Amino acid sequence: MPFALILLITIFMADLNAAPQRPHHSPGHDRVTGGDFATRSVVLAKNGMAATSQPLATQAAIDTLQSGGSAVDAAIAANAVLAVTEPTGCGLGGDLFAIIWDAKTKKLHGLNASGRSPKSLTLEHLKEQGLESIPSHGPLPVSVPGCVDGWFELHDRFGKLPMTELLAPAIAHAKGGYPVTQTIAYYWKLSVPRLEPFPGFKEQFTIEGRAPREGELFSNPNLARTLSRIAEGGREVFYKGEIAEELGAWMKANDGFLSAEDMAAHTSEWIDPVSTSYRGVELWELPPNGQGIAALQLLNLIEPYPVREWGYGSVDHLHHFVEAKKLVFEDRARFYADPDFSPAPIERLISKEYADERRPLIDPERAAKTQTPGAAVAEEGDTIYLCTADAEGNMVSLIQSNYRGMGSGMAPAELGFILQDRGELFDLEPGKPNSYEPEKRPFHTIIPAFITKDGAPWIAFGVMGGATQPQAHAEIVMNLVDFGMNLQEAGDAARVVHTGSSQPTGSEMTDGGKVHLESGLLDAASGLQARGHVITTGTGVFGGYQAIMRDPLSGVLHGASESRKDGQAAGW
Repeated sequence: MPFALILLITIFMADLNAAPQRPHHSPGHDRVTGGDFATRSVVLAKNGMAATSQPLATQAAIDTLQSGGSAVDAAIAANAVLAVTEPTGCGLGGDLFAIIWDAKTKKLHGLNASGRSPKSLTLEHLKEQGLESIPSHGPLPVSVPGCVDGWFELHDRFGKLPMTELLAPAIAHAKGGYPVTQTIAYYWKLSVPRLEPFPGFKEQFTIEGRAPREGELFSNPNLARTLSRIAEGGREVFYKGEIAEELGAWMKANDGFLSAEDMAAHTSEWIDPVSTSYRGVELWELPPNGQGIAALQLLNLIEPYPVREWGYGSVDHLHHFVEAKKLVFEDRARFYADPDFSPAPIERLISKEYADERRPLIDPERAAKTQTPGAAVAEEGDTIYLCTADAEGNMVSLIQSNYRGMGSGMAPAELGFILQDRGELFDLEPGKPNSYEPEKRPFHTIIPAFITKDGAPWIAFGVMGGATQPQAHAEIVMNLVDFGMNLQEAGDAARVVHTGSSQPTGSEMTDGGKVHLESGLLDAASGLQARGHVITTGTGVFGGYQAIMRDPLSGVLHGASESRKDGQAAGW
């Protein structure tokens, strides 16, 4: 080969390898992140936007918006598709929470669509079984599924298109099959060995006894029929009609307690989101029985510290964040529960004054081994989170889950979905806020989030993943506000997650727990160890983020979908 040609090829390859990288900061901000580059640029559009953890769901949401649907319509269509294509994180057997910005009233609305424990299952019965905690799988942790009622509550209030049209994409994917994506295939494979012993699972959620492989087509004709019945018969067919009857009879035949009577008694609840300010923005969360206010408490503790000066990923930044989290999770274990049984002192817990009282307990140089709640859960779980926005200015932040990925393993015959295992999160010691009682909502990990700025809608976002969620919510806000990241960078940036705090299920922090660091934060590991932290690395606890931002001046929508999931942000 002529030398001149070799030289040209060498120069070309060098230019290719040195292609301009996306700047890791937003225009108008100093570069203070110190993190890696974002995995992709922010998606921009003006007429509508959707961000979900699976591209087929995002496309269903965009198609719905283009057909004249509202942001709520798009969210329902996307959630239904995810129930088909991502059963490792959600489904009709799970619960739902949402925060909606209504452009007409210029107000946020919250929906708690979580279900209650069976009426016939008592604490005495659980104790008679010799249990110290409710099992993670099987019939005992099953509670009433609130997802479907959540769809209809949202639709009745903010929907435009008929439910038959919104559920059509999900029905088509369930009937005709869809290619299983990479991350979902990975978690599906992990779930099969522990769930195949439970009735209905192997028959409906495996291919010849194994999980579907990446790229393999998987269909769920039973779920297609169930969704078709819901589309035609409405919520009543699921909660008071033939599906409820079939579900109750099947559970009874398989040593379960969830009954048709429990289904018929279910109701969702419209609630007011609560908030705290953080350096000029307002973060909104839903009050318990979820854990959203933990993110508000965490930001209140962090706000006085010079986080921007410390820098993203610095030892001071990570140490103070973890120590604040420990304090907050002691309150979470003590106070967060179903407010119908044990109302939490929310106003005090999320106040700046309470944070000021608690902050002196943070030692700036040493990791705490134990903490206690102020005077005033479970770490594992997978979930889906999605957000949508329409041209009229409406925005939806929605999260939905079966808990522990695919749920209890109990898959009612010929219905095509798995029932959730949220009941595992009850405490079996009597007299505590989260103690088990019949017809009670368990402590919940799944939380949607919303940020306003100067009273206007700014960002709908969420980060799925058990106890990671409130920690990651606070990290996202800090990434945006303190470190000047754009919407995509804020989710892609390496995360720190602390595990081992006291839990609403009764277990207590006794050894300081563990600090999980993603690779982009490992430079701080030795400094954190010097302060007494136990460091671990790896995957599985860092969650999955989706977000939509509305530019308050132009109305342009920014979409982001992080690299830890199979998701996609798209607009039109």
